[in-house]
Amino acid sequence: MSITIDLSSKIALITGASQGIGSQIARTFHRAGATVILNHPGLGGTGADAEKIAAELNATRPASAHVAAADVSRPDAVQIMMQGLKERLGGIDFLINNAGIIRDRTIAKMSLEAWKSVIDVNLSGVFHCCKFGLDIMRDGGAIVSLGSIAAIQGFYGQANYAAAKAGVQAMMRVVSREAARRHIRANAIAPGVIDTAMAATIPENARAEMTKNIPLTRFGTPEEVAGVALFLCSPLASYVTGQTLEVNGGWRG
Repeated sequence: MSITIDLSSKIALITGASQGIGSQIARTFHRAGATVILNHPGLGGTGADAEKIAAELNATRPASAHVAAADVSRPDAVQIMMQGLKERLGGIDFLINNAGIIRDRTIAKMSLEAWKSVIDVNLSGVFHCCKFGLDIMRDGGAIVSLGSIAAIQGFYGQANYAAAKAGVQAMMRVVSREAARRHIRANAIAPGVIDTAMAATIPENARAEMTKNIPLTRFGTPEEVAGVALFLCSPLASYVTGQTLEVNGGWRG
């Protein structure tokens, strides 16, 4: 007997969906039948990238992918985005908090701007999206937020990133309690090193050293993270909330 995850009639908002893990989550949820909203911050080519992905998805199923611009670090922009989605689509069922940036430096050399910008996007951005997203989320929905192995490992030069991701994982435990009365579940995913454009900047010697720590002896793929996000939003995870699922190939330090 086969098991199929069918999200038809459901609407999923994915932040930071113009590239990397976010774009793959959008594609995966779309394949499961969901209508997807690809959020982007409106910086550089992110808008064009999101529009291209939406066009690709709409070519297979018309009017099933939408684009929404909003810098998640700005609460006013997030509130406007959510209100617009309520008016256009009637609300959302799933919120995937994926948007994130890195500004790596040692604490001694990290500028205050580098600290603040990462906290503003990676941590405050999740708060903004949960706060205003819950206003338009239908009962029985789910929130999945991207944490990181950095929150556990404390990688050199990532004080801002590690602190933000640890905060996200803690925040989901709180949201899981506060939203439970509406049967909305909230979980985090803590990926290890995933083969994205960001990981491609890691020097080859550092990549080799990292791989030694991974029992599966390779970096993960965006598809593997997206599959876990899909599981967490599906009926298969109906009793899973307040958890952080590590998707790291077994890396334990």
